[in-house]
Order: sequence, then C-alpha cells, then structure tokens
Amino acid sequence: MLMDDAGLWCQIECAIVHHRAALFLDRDGVVVADTQYLGRAEDLRMLEGAAPAIARCNALQIPVVLVTNQSGIARGYYDWEGFRAVQAALSVALAAAGAHLDAVLACAYHAEGKTPLRKDNHLWRKPNPGMILAAAERMNLDLSHSWIVGDSVSDIAAAAAARLAGGTLLAAADGLMREALKLANDNFLVESAPDLASAVATLIAHGQLARRR
Repeated sequence: MLMDDAGLWCQIECAIVHHRAALFLDRDGVVVADTQYLGRAEDLRMLEGAAPAIARCNALQIPVVLVTNQSGIARGYYDWEGFRAVQAALSVALAAAGAHLDAVLACAYHAEGKTPLRKDNHLWRKPNPGMILAAAERMNLDLSHSWIVGDSVSDIAAAAAARLAGGTLLAAADGLMREALKLANDNFLVESAPDLASAVATLIAHGQLARRR
C-alpha cells in the first residue's frame, strides 16, 4: 500500500516473525528480468529459478522481503498504479510456484525526479538502509543474521549500512565485485552467485539464514 508519503510503498504481509533472520531481495535483475523501468504487468518476466528459491525460503519460514528503488515513478515513466499492477502479476507468478513475498517496500524518490518526487539521497533509497530498517522495525526481524541478494553495489551498500550479516551480488562483473568487496569486514560478508537460486542454496547450505529466536 502507498504510505502517507508520495514516494514510498510499504506492504507488510507478515508483521510479527519472532526475531527471525530474513532474506532481502532486490527485484529487477534478481527476481524478474531487468527491462529498464518496468511499469507494465505484461512486460514482467520471471528469472529462471527465482520463484522456487523464494518458495524454498517460505517453506523454511524465512521471511522474504522485497526492497526496490523505483526511480521510473519519479521520472514519470509510470506511476504507482503501474507498480501495483506489476506487483500483482509477480504475486500470481510466485503463487504458481507455491511462493510468496512477506513484505514489499519501494522508494520512488530520485534526484532527477519530478516534483514532488525530486529528492536527493532519501533515506529509503538504496544505497541508504531505510527500507531495510523500516521492514525490520515493522516485522521484528533479526538484521544481524539477515542477508540481501542484489545485482548492484547499492544493494550491498544498503545491507552493510543496515548491519546485515552479508550480501550476495548476482552475475557481477569483476569491477562491480571489487567495489562490493570493499564493503566487507569482520561483521559483513560479501559473496557472489550466478542467480538467486544459487545464492539461496548456498545461504541455506551454510546455515546463514537459520531461524533465530
């Protein structure tokens, strides 16, 4: 649902999860194909293996939270109704695989946006951690054991700023991976994977998304 803020979207399906570790996901390039400003449901294309990977997390009661920048709204390429339609189509595609998202947060603010969405460096816009922190507050998440899977350094930077356990960068070129690795430290791991299914399989196999109390 659109919040009392023209540039923010926050839809929580599961508000209380007993301090569990969560899996945060970027949307375009991670769950669905990145078509550059996806604002029409008919243009949505699921990435292979993404829905089963999310279903696997659902079965293990790992909260799955989508956090997505939506500068296309600020730029006027589509609106929140277009975003809503894409999310509805995504929900249908996930349900066909027995999967669902526990929360969806989106930020439309951008420095090159149109009024009233023209705003630089909004707290919710990745690489800032606002969407992750807002989800954690509303859902009682254990961020210290949570991970993010994204396809840009800004996804990893947002996770580091929110003090997650780590981030996985998908299909990253050498240059991007080097930038992401600069964010790694003793408390924040940075890894790579070819796709979401591989990332989830590795995280589960290593116990990095284990349920916490």
